[in-house]
Amino acid sequence: MKKKFAILLLCGFLISNIQAQNFGGGLIAGVSTSQVAGDMLGGFNKIGLLTGAYTNLKVNENMSFQFEITYIEKGSKNPNIQKNAIQEISLSYVEVPISINLQQKENLGVEVGVLPAFIINSKMNDYYSETEISPPFEKYDFGVFAGINYHLTNNILLNTRISNSIIPIRPHTSGATFGLNKGQYNTVLSFAIHYKIR
Repeated sequence: MKKKFAILLLCGFLISNIQAQNFGGGLIAGVSTSQVAGDMLGGFNKIGLLTGAYTNLKVNENMSFQFEITYIEKGSKNPNIQKNAIQEISLSYVEVPISINLQQKENLGVEVGVLPAFIINSKMNDYYSETEISPPFEKYDFGVFAGINYHLTNNILLNTRISNSIIPIRPHTSGATFGLNKGQYNTVLSFAIHYKIR
């Protein structure tokens, strides 16, 4: 609860900074669908919450820089596997996405960026109950993302984004590595509404 309260304080600070510096910005709300590459579960079956705030700086008519602070739930899930195996991984992060947004048409744009993230909660469940996490998940994640923005109105933007870790979030349980595959990685497809306040 304290961690979620701290996130709300950060979002409030971001919004006040938007007004003070006369930048654009607003609130973010949506859902994430995710998987953990290398966990043997497969599929974007884990549904999670995505919420936060953003601020942006318009460079010219077609380009802007955007900074966000978001709370996002990630992980993976597959209920259709053996009863003695891991069936769900639940991960919660505070992310700080930084992107370049390029306007392609009047109401359509694209984005690319990086997203440092800090884990605030992790748990794993088998068929019966929560189980010990060994090896543990890393405290930090760092990924890249690309997305599409569709301006529904002057104040409402629809965002679809795909992201992937570029450093492992956890070693393979076997301890083995395979070339560039050094462990497990987050892969997330998210859908969000950006509501412009200023």
